[in-house]
Amino acid sequence: MQNKVAVVTGGASGIGRAVAEKLNELGCKVVIADFNPETGNAAAEAIGATFIQADLSDAEQCRSLIEQTAKLHGSVDILVNNAGFQHISPIEDFPVDQWNKLLAVMLTAPFLLMRYSWPMMKQNRWGRVINIASVHAMVASPFKAGYISAKHGVIGLTKTAALEGGEFGITVNAICPAYVRTPLVENQIADQARTRGIKEDQVVTDVMLKNAAIKKLIEPEEVANLVAFLASDLASSITGSSMTIDSGWTAQ
Repeated sequence: MQNKVAVVTGGASGIGRAVAEKLNELGCKVVIADFNPETGNAAAEAIGATFIQADLSDAEQCRSLIEQTAKLHGSVDILVNNAGFQHISPIEDFPVDQWNKLLAVMLTAPFLLMRYSWPMMKQNRWGRVINIASVHAMVASPFKAGYISAKHGVIGLTKTAALEGGEFGITVNAICPAYVRTPLVENQIADQARTRGIKEDQVVTDVMLKNAAIKKLIEPEEVANLVAFLASDLASSITGSSMTIDSGWTAQ
């Protein structure tokens, strides 16, 4: 993967940061895209990557991200759609604006970023798209209607794009982790406790790890290692797959 150009969305922290670090270690030219300029610039400086600020709920900023990357590095070879957030509330209280933003950031943005990267990947007859989905792309939990709907959609997008990209050397896959030790997960503990009427320490044991065979949070580096494999030529025949890192959650 030496000198391959990789765009990692939500790359300032958590899974995205671990992915950016791993791809940089493997010789990629990494572009971190994130909404937060302070954490994005800090991550890029620490890793040796380039930072581009982008609000992925804005279609024009999605286009600009890919155009800026191509202008800087000549192409986009690897696209890791990782950016996301959550809103936790019952359906009857779920704000419509949050529904729309969740779908924009986690479903429409991956489509747009693929769409704008696709011609370069086709021309190069090589491309890797890795969508960070979730175990919640496979199964559902209460109070996460927007997040779970978006993640289920990502699986359909992954399969469709895989069918279209195969003849051009483009592979498209999804990774579906259970709860990963990230700021996103840590920040939702209080919300989960409030919504469910339980104590915060019960959220980890009784909600996050309840269905897992291995009773621990997943580390971001575990996801990053699978991204690196799927981006490599070792995985050139793997496409349209949804790979779980879920500690046995969906084995039941």
